Amino acid sequence: MRQFDVFVFEEEHPNFNQWKPVFEDDALGWQHSSDWNAPLQGIDAEWVIFTHPSVTIDRDFLNNLAEVIEGFPMVDAFAPRVKFDGHFYGGHLLNGAKGFASISENEKMRFVAAPHPLIGVFSSRIIQRTGLFDLSIPAEFRLLDYTLRMAHAGGKMFSVPYLVAQVKNSLDDKVPSLINGDYLQAAASIHPEWQIIYKNLNVASLLGFSLRHPGTIPLWFNTKELKFKRDKATALSKLSADYLKEISL
Repeated sequence: MRQFDVFVFEEEHPNFNQWKPVFEDDALGWQHSSDWNAPLQGIDAEWVIFTHPSVTIDRDFLNNLAEVIEGFPMVDAFAPRVKFDGHFYGGHLLNGAKGFASISENEKMRFVAAPHPLIGVFSSRIIQRTGLFDLSIPAEFRLLDYTLRMAHAGGKMFSVPYLVAQVKNSLDDKVPSLINGDYLQAAASIHPEWQIIYKNLNVASLLGFSLRHPGTIPLWFNTKELKFKRDKATALSKLSADYLKEISL
């Protein structure tokens, strides 16, 4: 098996087919796709990097990632920080009734609820146990939802401050909002966050979020499909109360 597969996800656009990897290596697999689930059918590596094309995946990053994996052999997934314009941005934590919040720029090593929306690293073994992405959720929230589902499958995600990927300038106008976490505060984010909480967390968390965001209350009356997804994700859940505390503010 290869050590890494790199799956680069973005929406189709006029220059979509002009994308090229930073470098080629027989030990490294690249896939560039607008379909988040298609590459998951052919994983041929021990570890998979899900990333946006604005993130630079180069030899330095992969070498650092290999060292981190070796240093934390019991971890199933990692949340690299991204560096942009002199600042560092990391993963997300559960934040009570507010939903989710980005970790501090100066955060130390810790478990997190989800990676930064531009990049996440998962072992192929935990991907097999977690399954496919929920494509009904907007792209910027898919890694968040996927990581919480991974937690139900028994996986844990770790944030290591010195594992950093550089973000370059992008034609995607969503990238600045994704980098600094503004998208979590946008009104349009409330429904996806509510869906993710419904699918992955307890009723108390959902109720607290709904009371803080009253616009989501009507969503409680149309949950048949979400209930099916929740039951599928949590039927044999290994997500413990202790781990929930570890990934919360």
